[in-house]
Amino acid sequence: MKAPWLRVAGTLFAVAWGGNEFTPLLVMYRAEGKMSVLVVDLLLGAYVLGIIPSLLIGGPLSDRYGRRPLLVWAPVFGIAGSAVLATGGSLDPNHAGQAVVLGAGRVCSGIALGLVMAVGTSWVKELSSDAPTTAARRASLSLTAGFGAGAAVAASLAQWGPWQAQLPYMVNIVLTAGAGLALLSAPETRTPPANPGRLRDDLRIPAGGYRRFLFVVAPTAPWVFGTAASAYAILPGLLAVQVPGWSVAFSGLMCLVALGTGVTVQLVGRGIDNPRSARGVAVALSVAVPGMILAAITATTLSTILGLVAAAVLGGAYGLLLLGGLQEVQRMATPDDLAGLTAVYYSLSYLGFFVPAVLAALNPVVGYPTLFAAGAVLAAASLALVLANRHRALPTP
Repeated sequence: MKAPWLRVAGTLFAVAWGGNEFTPLLVMYRAEGKMSVLVVDLLLGAYVLGIIPSLLIGGPLSDRYGRRPLLVWAPVFGIAGSAVLATGGSLDPNHAGQAVVLGAGRVCSGIALGLVMAVGTSWVKELSSDAPTTAARRASLSLTAGFGAGAAVAASLAQWGPWQAQLPYMVNIVLTAGAGLALLSAPETRTPPANPGRLRDDLRIPAGGYRRFLFVVAPTAPWVFGTAASAYAILPGLLAVQVPGWSVAFSGLMCLVALGTGVTVQLVGRGIDNPRSARGVAVALSVAVPGMILAAITATTLSTILGLVAAAVLGGAYGLLLLGGLQEVQRMATPDDLAGLTAVYYSLSYLGFFVPAVLAALNPVVGYPTLFAAGAVLAAASLALVLANRHRALPTP
């Protein structure tokens, strides 16, 4: 493999695959057992409990000790997560411990994903000296393609294959093992400092206090996976009654539409970003607003066609948000806190994965149409904040 960055990107792809293979199976877990919508949505967000610690600790540690010593653990945890999830799927659907086992598997998958998003993203950037302007896109495309492929393959195997609750995870185990072996030959890019100082100083990540990060990046970050989760975790569950017998496949289709659109906009939207303003994230939020409105209408009408359109728009917002946020972070970070600041950004982004659980808890009181409409208002407010601060604390050329 000629391009060294591809060896790292392969691990990003495989671990992202494992992180999202669970999503289209949500409707299966709801249908076959006694787990409520809220419990299943909490399992979806459970891997954030693994993601955020590994992001916030793994990123700064890789700045201190190097990329390889941290990232080699990502395939290990990814394989463990898929193995535990397969074990949970083999339990009786009415078994009281199934949710606990599935939750443990999700946390392991989250640890792996946190490592690739903080450490792997930084490593890809540093290995992209041949094309520094495309470094953020290479990382975000690797992740988004993995998220999409994992969801599509898992849904297909669960809908039509044998061992529906085990085979999707077994495929990822093989894929991740191969990616982990390729990772071992990737060249190290981070030389440990001769006098590293105190570890707690590394964990502070001073760049996280940049005014531009606080007023432009931070308000945008939760929408990254807030839009994605709305598209492929909430809407498929609402529309499952419209596709009896095909709910898992339809869930996978909505994942594929959303994340496929996310990949496409990252490929064709490279000219949107402007280092002298916040145009990249502003455009992304301006796509999120109509996406949430379409989700509200879908929740009212239960139209499958409209649901697919909403998934495409929300997926486009996700792709632009992920890329725009990464570009902002990589411009403002120094070499000593690149992985650390990336970790903070992704930690804020993954708060959006709690959106399905929050909305499931509020749905009996308010209803999904109203909740999605409120989301459109909040996205518009975030856009206004970004526009008001788009020229604030621009990085020095």
